Amino acid sequence: MPQRRKFRRPLGERRYKKLFLIATEGVKTELIYFSRFIDETSIVRVHCLKGSHGSSPPQVLCRMNQALKREQIKPSDEAWLVVDKDQWTDLQLEQLHQWSTQRPNHGFALSNPKFEYWLLLHFEDGIGVTSSRECSERIRRWIAGYDKAVDTRKISNTQIQLAIARAKQRDQPPCTDWPRQAGQTTVYRLVQNILVATGLVG
Repeated sequence: MPQRRKFRRPLGERRYKKLFLIATEGVKTELIYFSRFIDETSIVRVHCLKGSHGSSPPQVLCRMNQALKREQIKPSDEAWLVVDKDQWTDLQLEQLHQWSTQRPNHGFALSNPKFEYWLLLHFEDGIGVTSSRECSERIRRWIAGYDKAVDTRKISNTQIQLAIARAKQRDQPPCTDWPRQAGQTTVYRLVQNILVATGLVG
């Protein structure tokens, strides 16, 4: 009788309890931020989609779809698009929103005016920010010389919880597509899901 071959999972293919596949518009800040949540119970994989001249929302969506063909994520995993409002039009953003409604494990997170607003909420309430420039000026009050890099070791779990609470407060009533006004972000929904998956919150 032939000996049964032992199954060996190839190195590098170990899957944890949950995978978050995150396609971002930025190549630096978002990657650094979300890498903070990689641990033994959850994988956060950030695809850096921004080229030398920037990526439009439809380009972000296209690259996410390409990644999904390679990843073949499970229903228990989540796939998220993370972009800024900046100068993008409602027509461009509508494509991302429509994609997020196709499956329950698809998500669309937008910061208005940009991702740095979500970072700002880790330190203060973010009231009065109406432009990208103001957002950058405010974040530099807390992170001296900020230039798209942030030391996530200096961001505590308490600060993350405060950022979620502040973002929730400004997202009332909860938007059904994306934040239309400056000074709002739905990134908190993604981060909250990650914290639940890692067991940091119930």
